[in-house]
Amino acid sequence: MTSESALLKTPLHPLHLELGARMVPFAGYAMPVHYPLGVLKEHLHTRARAGLFDVSHMGQLLVRPKSGTLDDAALALETITPVSVKGLKEGRQRYGLLTNADGGLADDLMIANRGDHFYLVVNAACKAQDMALIEAACGASCMVEAQFDRALLALQGPDAAAVLKDMAPQAAEMRFMDVRSIDLDGINAVVSRSGYTGEDGYEISVAAGDGEKLARRLLSHPAVEAIGLGARDSLRLEAGLCLYGHDIDAETTPVEAGLNWAIQKVRRADGERAGGFPGADVILAQLQDGPERLRVGLAPEGRAPVREGASLYRNETDDKPVGRVTSGGFGPSYGGPVAMGYVPHELSDAGTVLYAEVRGKRLAVRVAALPFVPHSYHR
Repeated sequence: MTSESALLKTPLHPLHLELGARMVPFAGYAMPVHYPLGVLKEHLHTRARAGLFDVSHMGQLLVRPKSGTLDDAALALETITPVSVKGLKEGRQRYGLLTNADGGLADDLMIANRGDHFYLVVNAACKAQDMALIEAACGASCMVEAQFDRALLALQGPDAAAVLKDMAPQAAEMRFMDVRSIDLDGINAVVSRSGYTGEDGYEISVAAGDGEKLARRLLSHPAVEAIGLGARDSLRLEAGLCLYGHDIDAETTPVEAGLNWAIQKVRRADGERAGGFPGADVILAQLQDGPERLRVGLAPEGRAPVREGASLYRNETDDKPVGRVTSGGFGPSYGGPVAMGYVPHELSDAGTVLYAEVRGKRLAVRVAALPFVPHSYHR
């Protein structure tokens, strides 16, 4: 257990306390799990209007080529990720993966082309090891700068564009995965049209000293409510999005996780820049031949949620589990329990019935297509 005094605090910490948040330890930080509105209402408000999340615990960093040629930084990054960084256009962002020698995932991240440098956002619990990995791969040709003290806010939901348009009309012109520098009522911000809920929305990076000011400005809009980690988790689960350390980890390959779409053709076998990243032999072989197991959606029958760690069985009597639940809970927008987990390839077809062990009982779960709630990205 981490003592409360030892926990790091985001720039919005005083605001969370003022708003009555219930604070919990998360990735070494004191973070709001919910506000007085409660997880259920926070979840539904984000789907209906707009929710504001503090994600300042995430790691932000810059990779800048010493030569001044961005391709040098792109090719250095491609030695540790299977995605096409060189093919990323200025002003655009893409989902990325850091792999290890066994083909497993060291982390997942966002990579943005900012013209003369790349802007990366990595997971909070992994940011120190990611920083070391990136410096080892890119340090000879690039300057790698941690910006772990900056604030990062996520504004998510169908009203997000209208809310941000009041502060900066150009924000509404952005498409999904666009990244721009925008002045928000005198605050210099790096804004991407992206997020972790399946809804339209934005992620906004500002100096630490501007974080609370911006948050108060956004919360003053009648469409916006403060949202905690509890609803963030149920929103991303309904959207079928992976949580690092749960649905993906160092022993899970991108192909097993169903993240094939994140590996562009140019990095695959026979591509112009095929391989050259850790675990390439394993990952490229799985792309060609298929993996032995796959991440799938799981819809429990009945109302009882099936939580992370539950074993999955072929039937109600087998002793040997065939899979495991990696995330699970109640989906407020879906209207019932939802889960994700890993099962053998031959049991991965939608509609396949399996049995999860919950408190000594076997509960039927049906393999379901992801996402449970359709994405609403602004393309």
